[in-house]
Amino acid sequence: MLDTGGPELQVVNKTEHPISLEADTKVILTPDQDKPATSNLLPINYHGLSKAVKKGDTIFIGQYLFTGNETTSVWLEVDEVCSEDVVCLIKNSATLSGTLYTLHVSQIRIDMPTLTDKDKEVISIWGVQNNIDILSLSYTRRAEDIRHARSFLSKLGELNQTQIFAKIENIEGLTHFDEILQEADGIIFSRGNLGIDLPPEKVFLFQKAAVYKCNMMGKPAVVTRVVDSMTDNLRPTRAEATDVANAVLDGSDAILLGAETLRGLYPVETVSTVGKICAEAEKVFNQDLYFKKTVKNVGEPMSHLESIASTAVRAAIKVKASAIICFTSSGRAARLIAKYRPTMPVISVVIPRLKTNQLRWTFSGAFEARQSLIVRGLFPMLADPQHPAESKSGSNESVLKVALDHGKASGVIKPHDRVVVCQKLGDASVVKILELED
Repeated sequence: MLDTGGPELQVVNKTEHPISLEADTKVILTPDQDKPATSNLLPINYHGLSKAVKKGDTIFIGQYLFTGNETTSVWLEVDEVCSEDVVCLIKNSATLSGTLYTLHVSQIRIDMPTLTDKDKEVISIWGVQNNIDILSLSYTRRAEDIRHARSFLSKLGELNQTQIFAKIENIEGLTHFDEILQEADGIIFSRGNLGIDLPPEKVFLFQKAAVYKCNMMGKPAVVTRVVDSMTDNLRPTRAEATDVANAVLDGSDAILLGAETLRGLYPVETVSTVGKICAEAEKVFNQDLYFKKTVKNVGEPMSHLESIASTAVRAAIKVKASAIICFTSSGRAARLIAKYRPTMPVISVVIPRLKTNQLRWTFSGAFEARQSLIVRGLFPMLADPQHPAESKSGSNESVLKVALDHGKASGVIKPHDRVVVCQKLGDASVVKILELED
């Protein structure tokens, strides 16, 4: 996954000396980047700030971690605007150390492109070299941003398969959430920045509503900034542990760690702790209620694929199957099954497709298999293109056997278990229940 920088406002500190700011004194924000940063003058990388803000607006400067209790971030209140400079009153004492500081203005539209020239350069060099599966589009503010990014990716060879996840970080992204969700392949809730743009008491409400909408559309929802305190501590606070569990119970597909693993002291412990909390929460997830809600939301008449997917999940639950095996070439069928959040793992067998550009033949499928790793409960495997999806001759080399062996090896499937298989035979979709022998 490649995360774009986006239209981020930054304080430029070329001297790299720490800058100490005193509460109740004034500081000037200037777009003149040649001036050195001092305690009463901070150069920034944007010329339009003076036009965007007015007296009384709040500006936040910090280094990505806005918990409110550290001494490295500062709140400012705009006092007056003098031509291109903005004079602010400092609300709390803090020391800014290092070179990079982000600046966030509450609820103000910043007139910069969402995909910057620097982003385009990184995507076309590093992104192409590494065949990125997902592009995380920072500061997505409207559906047009996604369409623009998609048309840019479509010109970069293999990257036309890259999925785009919209990162929602401000009020504007919230306002246009529904249209963004239609265009994007998934959503990342950047709760750090949202917590500055929204009053803290509103963040939870938006998170729950937005995750629900993602679930009903069958698109992955990713929650960020869950265990900030583990940046410096070995254990999370009780509130954070509960927050992670609630994210799982609300229906999130994934948790994205930020400062905790980027510059935290306990990156490995953080991953292990968050993983354990998620596993505990998944055990008590109310699948029954969720299934009913999802079916009700889809409504009737259901589409062909949707009805097959929900039937496969219902059958698997009724016969207490240990896994659902789904054959798919685009990954869509498996995602639809996972959308109903079955209690058992969904093994998605991606059958590669042959494509040609007149010069050479290639198999597609690896992209689709990797991308479905982010979907909750979905375990992709890539089939060998030479194996038929169903053994006609009774030879053991059918893909189904490979999938069952894969399930046995990973401990999901045991002797005498039942397995639900979902596949296409010709034009028909089939859901069948297998009883396994030894």
